[in-house]
Amino acid sequence: MAGRPRGRISGFLSLKAEPFGDAIPVRIQRNKQAKRLILRADTARGEAVVTCPTWVSKAEALDFATNQSTWIAQQIAQAPKPRPFAAGATIPFLGQDHMIRHRPTARGGVWWEDGEIHVTGRIEHLPRRVEGWLKREARRQIAPRVAIAAEQFRVKPGRIVIRDTRTRWGSCAWDGTLSFCWRLVLAPEDVLNYVVVHEVAHLAEYNHSPKFWRLVDRLVDDVPRHREWLNENGPALHMIGTAP
Repeated sequence: MAGRPRGRISGFLSLKAEPFGDAIPVRIQRNKQAKRLILRADTARGEAVVTCPTWVSKAEALDFATNQSTWIAQQIAQAPKPRPFAAGATIPFLGQDHMIRHRPTARGGVWWEDGEIHVTGRIEHLPRRVEGWLKREARRQIAPRVAIAAEQFRVKPGRIVIRDTRTRWGSCAWDGTLSFCWRLVLAPEDVLNYVVVHEVAHLAEYNHSPKFWRLVDRLVDDVPRHREWLNENGPALHMIGTAP
């Protein structure tokens, strides 16, 4: 699947609404395949994003966002707040809440046990260490699930890439490379497993046809429930580990 178009901060949408002050950034993304203007609120970054065809002017894109400024303000105001990694904070891991415990004099890096994530070393390194550990755990959880699904579907996956993607939980490239958002390790195991199966199934059916969904249904129960969980809880997962 094609990656997200690269964009830049192209203008500012003036608003008189709390908690934004007097402006919300607007990012304009030009996409050769776009046939119309599309607006979304990037709540994690607190900005509006306009995807538009290459022939649309910057002024027209900004006007399009301005006309829906109230909606943008509401989306950002109602978005989950940042939850930085800090000693004593609670974060989900495989869907279960775990407290981050700083262990400055202990050895062993980062590990989890009995509902706690233990982090050694200096306190200023704690956020980086927790995120690094979660990324490694994401790969450790995802890789064997990819292997199991690939065997069931009789396909051969390529590389597994772990990223911090904002718009996709997973993707499958034409060369078989499978990419996953590390934040999936924060979600319940059955939700993580659904995303893995979904992407591996694309190695057999590179579409979302009825045949594709029948493949997914072979290995995943209640697909709509997992998709709904991600829609409802995904924005909050993207705020975990972000600074206020």
